Amino acid sequence: MGTRKVTFGREIYVEQDDFMIEPVKKYFRLFPGNEVRLKSAYFVKCTGYELDEDGNVSCLHCTYDPESKGGNSPDGRKVKGTLHWVSEADSFKAQVNIYDRLFKSEKPGSTENLADDLNPDSLTVLKDCLIEGSLKDAKPGDVFQFMRQGYFCIDKDSTPDNIIINRTVDLKSSWGK
Repeated sequence: MGTRKVTFGREIYVEQDDFMIEPVKKYFRLFPGNEVRLKSAYFVKCTGYELDEDGNVSCLHCTYDPESKGGNSPDGRKVKGTLHWVSEADSFKAQVNIYDRLFKSEKPGSTENLADDLNPDSLTVLKDCLIEGSLKDAKPGDVFQFMRQGYFCIDKDSTPDNIIINRTVDLKSSWGK
């Protein structure tokens, strides 16, 4: 599968869903006082956070354990959560297209008017997503898995100055069992 180098620095980004001020039961991601593993990096512990003028979390303050390089602690302590992350110093902005199913029902055509069955959320365009720097040189058609998100490919209309990434397969299906 290969290897790549990633930059670990003072400022990193994690997904908004990976932090809660007041966590729900069985929440194994970041919250004040909790420690998690950064995928292939270190253990980090949340020591505080900042809110913007609208009351949204805008910054997390964390410490890292330099002895836990590679995601394991020499003292044997365990953490339950592993987060993916991107370094501020080695990231770039890209457009990510999230494709969902085209129809709302599992059996399209079961309604009188097919247009009534179209999923209005079949495409969500996310602008200015921060992407790991190693993908900067990816070419149209190259494929990747983004942890906990799904499988993605570089769009045929991507350019070096405007990278577009399409989700091709979701890891979570919303269809009923």
